[in-house]
Order: sequence, then structure tokens, then C-alpha cells
Amino acid sequence: MGKGGNTVVSNASSATTEVKKISLEELSHHRTPNDAWISYQGKVYDVSNWEDHPGGSVIFTHAGDDCTDIFAAFHPVSALKSLENFTIGELDESIIPSGLYANKLKPQDQKDFEKAYRSLRAKLVSMGMFKASLVYYAYKCFSNLLLLGAAAYLAIAYESFIVNMIGAVILGLFWQQCGWLAHDFLHHQVFKNRVANDFMGLIVGNVCQGFSVQWWKSKHNAHHAVPNLHASVVGACDGDPDIDTMPMLAWSLKMAESAKKSDFGRFMIKYQAFLYFPLLLFARMSWAHQSWVFCFGGWGSHSVAAADIDKKKMSYPIGEKIGLVLHYTWLFSILSYMPVLNAIAFFLVAQTSCGLFLATVFGLGHNGMSVYPANERPDFWKLQVTTTRNVTSNAFVDWFCGGLQYQVDHHLFPMIPRHNLPKVHVLFESFCKEHNLHYHEADMLTGTMEVLNHLSEISTEFLREFPAM
Repeated sequence: MGKGGNTVVSNASSATTEVKKISLEELSHHRTPNDAWISYQGKVYDVSNWEDHPGGSVIFTHAGDDCTDIFAAFHPVSALKSLENFTIGELDESIIPSGLYANKLKPQDQKDFEKAYRSLRAKLVSMGMFKASLVYYAYKCFSNLLLLGAAAYLAIAYESFIVNMIGAVILGLFWQQCGWLAHDFLHHQVFKNRVANDFMGLIVGNVCQGFSVQWWKSKHNAHHAVPNLHASVVGACDGDPDIDTMPMLAWSLKMAESAKKSDFGRFMIKYQAFLYFPLLLFARMSWAHQSWVFCFGGWGSHSVAAADIDKKKMSYPIGEKIGLVLHYTWLFSILSYMPVLNAIAFFLVAQTSCGLFLATVFGLGHNGMSVYPANERPDFWKLQVTTTRNVTSNAFVDWFCGGLQYQVDHHLFPMIPRHNLPKVHVLFESFCKEHNLHYHEADMLTGTMEVLNHLSEISTEFLREFPAM
């Protein structure tokens, strides 16, 4: 429990206890997990070493900073009761920060804007945009199972290599669609009850897709809190794990610099625009391996630990393990009905096609957009909008991207069910026009070209800044 947990008890015992005033600069000094202060609506909380935080280490992504809007994005109002146990004081903005911390003081127009977009969120709540249609999600679960049934039938009922490979691609689509469905459950978009969402996450994520939901949640929550941010100091948790793709891909010159003395690293950065899609093919296998290691340990444990995922925060350790075992049981049961060479090809095609299907959508969401150092992080709205790309929607995009074509809207309001995002987007557009704001949208082809062009630009910049010796 954070150090503040004890402080608030002593404060509550005496109504005359003076409230501690904390400057923005002092708040900024406490930014690592074992020394973490955060502020919410003017109050300061010491959450140092809060290992029992239900969301995991995401609580530390805003250590030393204001977390008002990201807290609201992830929590119901009732969660404030838990946070109050960590109160240590109140912000004193009368003390002007100096030097590196001067940008911590918000001008009045920024405060007015924050009030406006918080009002937009309140309006969405009053309109019922956070309420899910259980009929819609029953349909999504059923239609996903139809994909699995079709894939299994084409694998078992036919010995034709071509028919089997069609089944493998359909299985890849099943896994991709399970990814979007698990994403919705684990963002608690579907049920009001957290445990019910987590249970469905285990079924869809672990059993159907083969990914550990706690491994995914730890990474994904941090990504939502700090998209496209480089960590500020060693030991801090204020960096986005989704852009930690070195030595394979560099999304900024700062990332690429670490490869300047490595022949392999230089080769990868030089040709990264050409290697992008071949690498995506192996994305699912990498994530499935990390999920298995996260739950069971074994070869590659170091790579998972390096992602700063704390296994102590696994909510359902037995359920996670059983889910992964069941996943590989049904998968290898299907493979057992096929000729050996067909089975091997089926496995590889399903894995690689799913990797491509998943990672293409992930890449469109954020790759090639702005990247910031964590100590230069802009306000919540600007961070989410400038690091995120929407994809022009149509019937195919809506199904293939699983609602994530409204990536900007989703990042601003992650607990809104995907079937409500088109309505939310209309209000979001109106808000942007009213406040003269810009967000980026592109069709799938244009967006993908933007990603490849960005990778190519980083390659050119890297070779110019760090020529071979």
C-alpha cells in the first residue's frame, strides 16, 4: 500500500490537522514506482509501491503528474473512495515552478479547455453512451464461434492442402476478432460487474485466443495512459510499452540511436520500412509466447520481465493457466485430424495471418504519429489525439478493425462500447469544430503508407545522424 494510506488515517483523526500544501515542482520529483505521487482534481496522493492496485503498474504512469483525466477514463466514480486512502495534501499552484518544471503550470485557457472536454464526457454519460447492448455482444460472440466452426470444418473434413489453408486463414481471422472482443470485455465496456467482464476476458482471451489477459492488460493499460511516450528516467513507468519495438523497429530517432553500434541493429533500422510487414507476420507468435512465459515461466522469461509486467498482479493465476492449456488442447486436437505437413502449414498460416491482421490494425492506430519524451508530455487531450490515427469507416473496416477505426474516440473514452462509437464520433467532431481542434483520419491504404513513410524517414535520419564508422 502507498505511504499515503497511513497519512490519511492520522489526518482523519483530527479535524484541526493542517492540510499539507504541495507545489507542482515538488510533485514532479516523485515519479518512480517506489516513490510515486499523483494529483487528482487538486489533491495529491502517495501511491508508492501500491502493488494491490487492481489495474497493475499503470498507476505509476502518471507518477509526479496530474492524473485527473486518465483516472476518469479508466474508473467509475466509486473508485475515488479507494484513492482517498492515499491522500497526503493539496496542490499549491501559487508557487510558480521553475526551470524544467515551468511547463507544469497550466494557463487559464488550458484549464477552460479541460473543463470543456470533461463536460463532453459528462454529456456522453447522461446520453447513455457508456451502456452496452448485450444483444450486440451476444451476436459478436456467436459470429466469432461461426468462424471457428468454419475453420475447424475445413481443416477436418478435407485433405486438400488449399482448402486446409483457407481454413487456416479463417482461424487467423477468428483469433483477430477474439482480440477485439476480449479488448471490449477487458475495458469493462460490456457488463457493469468487473468480475463478469474479467471472466469473459479469460474465456475469449486465454481459451479462444491463447493470450494471457493479465499480460495484455498490463501492457494495454499503460499504452492507453501514455501512448507513444518514451520513458523519462530509468525505473519510471511513464513509457508506452507498445513502441518498445527495438531492435526491430524504431519510431523515433531517439529509439534508433540505441542501434548505432550494432551491425544487426543498423541493418534493421536501415531497411525497417521493407521489413515492416514481414515482421508483422510473427507478431502473434511472439505475443502467444510471451503470454505462455508470463503464466508458466520458461525460455524467454527475461524478455517478459523487461516489459515491466508484474506477475504478482495476476488476478486469476489458476484460471489463466487453465485457459491457455485449454486453448492449445483444442488447437492441437484440430491439427491431429490432418496430414502432418498440412497440419504444420495450417498452424503456421493461422499464426502468421492472425499476426498480420492484428498488427496491421494496431499499426494504423498509432504508428507514424507523434512521439514524445515523457518529461514533455502534453495534456491528456493533446496526447491522446496527436498520437492516434482514425481510419475512415465502412462496413468492412468496421468489422475488420473491431471498432478501433475510431481509435481517437476510443482513447478519449475507452469504456464506451464499440457499437456506440459512431454516435460518439459525431459529438466528438462537433466538439473539435467548436474548439478549432484537429484530429487525423485516413483510409486504410493511406494510413498504412503513412506508417511506411514514417519508418523510411526515421531510417534516413538515422543514417545521416549516425553514419557507419
